[in-house]
Amino acid sequence: MIDSSSRKWRPVFPLVCLMLMPSVVRAFAFDEVVDQARTLSTSEYTAPEPAPQFLRDLSYSRYQSIQFRPESSIWRNSGSPFQIMMMQPGSVYSHAVELNVVDGEGVRAVPFRKSDFSYPDEELGKRVPADLGYAGFKLTYPLENPESSNQFLVFGGASYFRGVGKGQVFGLSGRAVTVNTGLPSGEEFPSFTKFWLVRPANDAEKMVIFGLLDGPSLTGAYRFTVSPGENTVIDVDARLFYRNDVEQPGLAPLTSMFYYGENSLKPRGQWRPEVHDSDGLVIHDQATGEWLWRPLVNPEKLRLSYHTVERLAGFGLMQRDQQFNSYEDNEARYENRPSGWVEPKGDWGSGQVALVEIPSKSEANDNIVAFWTPDEPALAGDAVKLSYRLHFGQPGISQQPAGHATATFVGGSEGADATENAFRFVIDFEDGPLDPLGADAAVISNVSGGEGVEVLEHFVQYVEAKDVWRLSVLARPDRSKGLSLRGFLSLDGEPLTETWTYELGVDSALRQQPE
Repeated sequence: MIDSSSRKWRPVFPLVCLMLMPSVVRAFAFDEVVDQARTLSTSEYTAPEPAPQFLRDLSYSRYQSIQFRPESSIWRNSGSPFQIMMMQPGSVYSHAVELNVVDGEGVRAVPFRKSDFSYPDEELGKRVPADLGYAGFKLTYPLENPESSNQFLVFGGASYFRGVGKGQVFGLSGRAVTVNTGLPSGEEFPSFTKFWLVRPANDAEKMVIFGLLDGPSLTGAYRFTVSPGENTVIDVDARLFYRNDVEQPGLAPLTSMFYYGENSLKPRGQWRPEVHDSDGLVIHDQATGEWLWRPLVNPEKLRLSYHTVERLAGFGLMQRDQQFNSYEDNEARYENRPSGWVEPKGDWGSGQVALVEIPSKSEANDNIVAFWTPDEPALAGDAVKLSYRLHFGQPGISQQPAGHATATFVGGSEGADATENAFRFVIDFEDGPLDPLGADAAVISNVSGGEGVEVLEHFVQYVEAKDVWRLSVLARPDRSKGLSLRGFLSLDGEPLTETWTYELGVDSALRQQPE
């Protein structure tokens, strides 16, 4: 629940009480992190001390050649199913963070040990300071079999953390918070500066992590209760303290990459059919019951769009296309990238799900951000409480019951019915209430256009070769306003599918416009 009604603080969360270790419960509590964040917010912001320049100048591939030795993992051979692998500063990981372990002996700092890493050459290794510190950490758990030690969650870089479910490879990221993302004023990047990792019991299936966040405009205390598995689930409890007014706070943010897909032009020189970590945004409005699907685009210019929700039940960035032949990339394995789903706890009040789409000429750039931004202003001195459940895993983590869009194709008007300046959209729907329908079912297409968009025709047909219901739309946008469309399928007046939405800015529309 979000509560920013006053500066007065009412502790609502008890001590760690997840059946970990009784001595741990008495040794450290979330309230201690909250107190640190609150106190920190009353002082001026001091940026973390950066790592040595030669480490920050390392290319990402060069940095990746610095390997942590698995035998140095915390809790190795201790009987714990969880182990901790550390990360060294360098490349995009620009500063160290303080790591602490909480166990039956209390709170203990984790000292940096250069010997825990192997370096690609002696020259680089000898330049690394003996007191460098760690940039973050990776958690492992036996996901594949009882003898395995699989990485499933990584905290590293600003407030980023990445998670996967069983059999997946890392893709999109969660973040603690965003500040003014996508605005002309420029974005701030608050960072975690301290972590406390609570040692679970040897038979535990959950683990607790506390984090202290600091940034120019706010501080924060976070508790992550982590449950790895087929889908990895993280219960997040947060307290934010604002130093300054923030024009656009981004709560429960997700960050991902969309380079191109079946709905966009393939960049020159690319042979792979699609390249993306996520292919769409899903939003569920509990008040109306509507499920919304927005395919992602890689725009010509930065695009910031807002989706107003009466009562948010969830939102997420999904990787629905899980076919290898959609990507043909045997190294990146985009078909195995996770989806991310945010499930609020309590009523978050009024606000919008914001989607930021940033132009990118490379798959190396995370150019997609989705987050909740409340209508309530974020003012200096405010204290905000936030709780939600974050899922990393298969697209089904949203538990959406409606038929959903699995592909969106975009082209110009062609053939005998060619219409000047018009677009043809073809959207495939499947699953949910569509599954039991026969090919002769009286399914109806429902399509509407935004301002300046002329919907010239729309119809639906069953495609037996793919076992999908295909919506076809011909629409002509106002060339000065771009294009916005909505569509869904129904039967006997009842919706069968989520609502598909699509937006193209003026520049993107003109670029894709047929000659």
